[in-house]
Amino acid sequence: MTKIRIAVQKSGRLNEDSLKILKDCGISIDNGKDQLKATARNFPLEVFYLRNGDIPQYLRDGVVDIAIIGENVLVEKGTDIAIKEKLNFSKCRVCLAVPKGMKYDSVKDLEGKRIATSYPNTVKGYLESKGVSADLHIINGSVEIAPNIGLADGICDIVSSGSTLFKNNLKEVEVILKSEAVLAVSPQISEERKEILEKLRFRIKSVLQARQNKYVLLNAPNNKLDEIVSILPGMRSPTVLPLAEEGWSSVHTVINRDTFWEVIDELKQAGAEGILVCPIEKMVL
Repeated sequence: MTKIRIAVQKSGRLNEDSLKILKDCGISIDNGKDQLKATARNFPLEVFYLRNGDIPQYLRDGVVDIAIIGENVLVEKGTDIAIKEKLNFSKCRVCLAVPKGMKYDSVKDLEGKRIATSYPNTVKGYLESKGVSADLHIINGSVEIAPNIGLADGICDIVSSGSTLFKNNLKEVEVILKSEAVLAVSPQISEERKEILEKLRFRIKSVLQARQNKYVLLNAPNNKLDEIVSILPGMRSPTVLPLAEEGWSSVHTVINRDTFWEVIDELKQAGAEGILVCPIEKMVL
């Protein structure tokens, strides 16, 4: 039986989030400690655990068919590789940072400076677009320490919370790009495996939709029902059912998590009571 081969990061946060989304898609993977390859029990899929920076080449060569990888890695090493789905987790940004004591007004202040980075192609492209020339020092790991030991005047690295920059007395001055985990596809994927990929994408989209929304049930007095219904977004329209108590109805709907609290506040002001919020496991649209 043909199986689709997916690469995920060997270790770290992206590894955990990647395996979680596959699990949420109902895919059971037998992966032991230090295992480099694992097979799913209930879906035609093999998982390859690889170094993050090596994944673009494995996709390019057709060793794996798809990968869950940071968009920043593709910008640096795989601009020729197609992205099929943005996955809305493992979000970060690629930033330029300089010592806190350095005067900085614009990117022009980096002219002729030394910049330490693990993302030379990304930095070079960005600086060239701004008409700035700098001396790049390529470092793999612990980039933040470079200014403190006199190796560089600034750095470019991935940033999540910014705490590492703060600890190393650095300040973020430019955001080159914002990144998240994506589902990338090999240019050599076969037609047979493309069919499996579409089945997997269907499951992933259902999981992502569920993560973005909450299922809400509430009680509404009938004389305020129209106002309450007008507040609710719903997938099509809310479900309204009569309660045993005369003059009241139960309203069921889905609310996007980005606007959730604002909508809840409006519902309470409009007279909604007994609001119950439930997580959604899957959403098939």
